[in-house]
Amino acid sequence: MNSETTNSNKRTSLLQKNIIASFLIKGWSALVVLLMVPATLHCLGEYKNGIWLTISSMLLWIDNMDIGLGNGLRNKIAEYMAHGDNERTRRLISSTFAMLTCIIVPVLLILLLLIAVGDPYQVFNASPARVTHLEQVLMVTVTLVCTSFIFKLIGNFYMGLQLPAVSNLLIALGQTLALAGTYFILWSGSHSLMHIALVNTVAPLLVYLLAFPYTFLYKYPQLRPSFSLINLQEAKTVINMGVQFFIMQISGVILFMTSNLLISNLFSPELVTPYQITYRYFSILLVIFTVVCMPFWNATTDAYQLNEMGWIRNATRRLRQLTIAFLVSLVVMILLADTVYAIWIDRQTVIDTKMTVTMAVYIFILIYSMRYSYFINGIGKLRLQLIFTTAAAVLFIPLAYVTTLWTHDIIWFMVVMCLVNIPGLIVNRIQFYKLINGKAKGIWNK
Repeated sequence: MNSETTNSNKRTSLLQKNIIASFLIKGWSALVVLLMVPATLHCLGEYKNGIWLTISSMLLWIDNMDIGLGNGLRNKIAEYMAHGDNERTRRLISSTFAMLTCIIVPVLLILLLLIAVGDPYQVFNASPARVTHLEQVLMVTVTLVCTSFIFKLIGNFYMGLQLPAVSNLLIALGQTLALAGTYFILWSGSHSLMHIALVNTVAPLLVYLLAFPYTFLYKYPQLRPSFSLINLQEAKTVINMGVQFFIMQISGVILFMTSNLLISNLFSPELVTPYQITYRYFSILLVIFTVVCMPFWNATTDAYQLNEMGWIRNATRRLRQLTIAFLVSLVVMILLADTVYAIWIDRQTVIDTKMTVTMAVYIFILIYSMRYSYFINGIGKLRLQLIFTTAAAVLFIPLAYVTTLWTHDIIWFMVVMCLVNIPGLIVNRIQFYKLINGKAKGIWNK
């Protein structure tokens, strides 16, 4: 058996193990998210819950302020480990942790200042009579999320080792701990926004703080970060790739975060709740598809570094069949939606059928695009994705605003979300086939 076949078999075996493990973990994670929705809704009511969902989506900004270092790190770890370079991998991890700390400290100080001098009630279109201590809630959540920001890099470390199941496990443990805290609040009768915010931000931080010593003192001591190994030149190699990931991450966050904020301001905070319920319902499939696709990212990096294009072609054929199965599943979910909503949220909010169908279309667009983007990310040819995701983010806000002024209908708002993502989907598909067939020239190969 030649070395290419051996590498291919090892990669495929590791991929399959991670997909199976991730399915189990993400299945539990999806159940936790589903249980969290009615629990939080019971604690806060529709109005405060809408505010909390909007705050949560805004916290994603902080989560993505790493200028792409997390995704750049995972690609570089996969690249270095493919060639067995432990020492350079260790320098890379040390330098990335240092860079993240340098980024987040000033960001935290600026955000706390903005909260102190600004008017959060105006930003969230919230009533002080119905939502108390909003400034304190924001300060606490921002501080805790900024602290988690540094340590969540452990997840990217495991993904670089082609072990996304471990990264998923860390996330699931944080969600489970948050769910336990939420039910404790529900049973105790202390239904405040501050308590809900605390359990949802402390839980993931605690998991990462425990994972750090386990990972670098016990499991992988040979890759343990050290102050003496911090090297700005090494960090630069991650930043060069990471900045492109960062812009794409921020563009995605703009689309997700501003939708909640725009709905809250253009319509009402109450409408954020049904919108998020439909999103979370259909995003179960998005999560499952991500579970399958995520291991392909760094496996593709490994295969591309070793010039094993046949392995990449075989992998995408499997995802083509899976995409068709997901389309059928979305149709079934639309047909069952009213029944599921009635059981899930106990008719605490009314959800329009048109909202359900439009959200299903939006999720399928994301799934179909992801089928190609994860391979392209692994190869590292990001320029076109950068252009089209940025364009989608830039166009979304004005188009959504104008459309809402004309129609006063949240469904048309969601249609705009679908339309701005379609050009990127088309380009991803074209670029992928050009890359694997060796026909990518010019911007298609950047």
